[in-house]
Amino acid sequence: MKTVLFRTLSLLLLLSLVLPFLLSIPVSAADENHATVIFTHDLHSHFLPTPTDHGGEVGGYARLATLIKQQKEKNPNAILVDGGDFSMGSLFQTAYATSATELRLMGEMGFDVTTFGNHEFDYLEEGLSDMLNAAKASGDPLPAIVESNYLPPKAGDKNETEHSQDVRDAFENYGVKNYILLERGDVYFAIFGLMGFDGDACAPNSGMIMTDPVKTAKETVKQATEECKSRYNADPIVVCLSHSGTDNGKGEDYTLAQKVPEIDLIVSAHTHTTLKEAIRVGNTYIVSAGDYGRYLGVVDLVKNSDSTVTLEKYSLIPVDETVKEDPSIAGKVAEFKQAVNDDYLAAYGMTFDQVLANNKIEFEPQSAVGATQHESPLANLYADAYFWAAEQTLGFRPDIALTATGVIRESLPLGNITVSDVFNAASLGVGTEGELIAVYITGEDLWSALEVDASVQPIMPAAQLFFSGIEYSFNTNRMIFNKVDYTRLRLADGTLAEIDDDKLYCVIAGMYAGQMLGSVKEKSFGLLSITPRNAEGKALSADELKDYVIRDENGRPLKEWYAISSYIENMGGEVDEAYATTDGRKVVYSSWNPVKLLRNPNIFTFVALILILLIILLIVLLVRFIIKRVKKRKAKKQIPEEKPEESNEG
Repeated sequence: MKTVLFRTLSLLLLLSLVLPFLLSIPVSAADENHATVIFTHDLHSHFLPTPTDHGGEVGGYARLATLIKQQKEKNPNAILVDGGDFSMGSLFQTAYATSATELRLMGEMGFDVTTFGNHEFDYLEEGLSDMLNAAKASGDPLPAIVESNYLPPKAGDKNETEHSQDVRDAFENYGVKNYILLERGDVYFAIFGLMGFDGDACAPNSGMIMTDPVKTAKETVKQATEECKSRYNADPIVVCLSHSGTDNGKGEDYTLAQKVPEIDLIVSAHTHTTLKEAIRVGNTYIVSAGDYGRYLGVVDLVKNSDSTVTLEKYSLIPVDETVKEDPSIAGKVAEFKQAVNDDYLAAYGMTFDQVLANNKIEFEPQSAVGATQHESPLANLYADAYFWAAEQTLGFRPDIALTATGVIRESLPLGNITVSDVFNAASLGVGTEGELIAVYITGEDLWSALEVDASVQPIMPAAQLFFSGIEYSFNTNRMIFNKVDYTRLRLADGTLAEIDDDKLYCVIAGMYAGQMLGSVKEKSFGLLSITPRNAEGKALSADELKDYVIRDENGRPLKEWYAISSYIENMGGEVDEAYATTDGRKVVYSSWNPVKLLRNPNIFTFVALILILLIILLIVLLVRFIIKRVKKRKAKKQIPEEKPEESNEG
């Protein structure tokens, strides 16, 4: 009995000594295999919260910083990354090239890595190089920048520009790399940046050379993985910061995940997508947290013993008015705000929070402007503002002004409208794209511009156009590129005038829209053509458009945001009630009435009619041929067979 008791006590003592050690092993292993990625993308200089349609607020760097700190307290080994387009979207972008406030605030908030989006090139090559050098010179903590397939041309390259060397020097000064390796809690990350095809198309003046995203991704992943294994004897979690995007679960990043399965996690930026659940493609996970810092994305991963990665948890944390502001970041934002007042807005005689007018009109949200083909009072106001401001500056009345869905970034709020509100709505208002130009196009090309609006919008919502100084209608059931069936100019006295195909008309547009009009021929495979010209009718190249920027008596360019702000301020304290509804300048309808289908036909309808007639003729001929064959067969069956003659032999 004593022996049994002694053995039992000895066993319990042994277990008490060994059990804690045994229990510590799986906990330690789990910690080593656990990884957390905190992420944002498409922040667009939205340092301050954005009002919602329901009276609340979303975003704001001071609130974002609070949530980041909370997540890092939970997991000190978490990495914080961003998918690009960290600039261009608010008045703070005006200090982009001189102060690099976006990167400096990201560094202050603890971002480890970011990449370039297409809007980082809005200030062209010289703006980008100035921004990178200003960031480095600040001495502030900064995020690393990774970019693998969108780089300045090499010295001596045929695509090298006068600013290419400056960009190469700035990349080297800042330390831009194809990829970086990070270690957190014995887990290694290989992080690289990628630009997508649509992102490149949205940065036509970047001066960068783009290589194939899939091919470059494969090469970069291979190189990064081999380096990590060689240097640290570790297989990394591969994270791609992709400025390519997803669209309803598909898109460029979906294709990337299919073709480069070695990528474990894709932070998908550019399309401003909000994915409530991660998309899994094979062993690759795709995540997106929306735009303007509405959410902070958090991904918890587990690195398995077979080197695969499993998503353990995925969440999007709302950044709203319920989150307290981080005082340090709030103070930095306030400093930068005052700098915008002093260094930028003072020249225009305006301030950041200056009230331009009270607004009692509930304008449609920005997302609805391009969703369907329709006349938009909000877009009407923008186009009218361009028309009015250009007339004030030029000293003569233009014929037409236009804007496009793609440059309308936000709606206008109820209540007081401030300078900041307008700038956010027209936030492409500082780089080359934000300047209004005055060019000429022929009446024939004006019809083509209307056809872009009528025929291209269903496949490219950002291409929907809105005009001032003209009224027109189109039938959605008509032949493509011949949907417009009526148009008239609206003259100063309120009367209407027909459009002369051979006459030159003065058109006011933003630089971005002007460049897009010039590329219509290429985009429509030569079926449509719009050629910007000078007053003498000489065709202008995209590069020459900068010489036709509207300038005031002091030589200062007329900006889109300033045109809208001045127009609203000139309304006398209240937004004009005329914008509470449409005025019939664009009528969109659907009809199968033959008269309406064939009214004012052009070459596309004539060709379509000829093809239809040819098809009908071929069908008729085929039917006639078949009928004749059938009749011949029937006739042959009805003829009696001749009896053979009897033989007299035998």
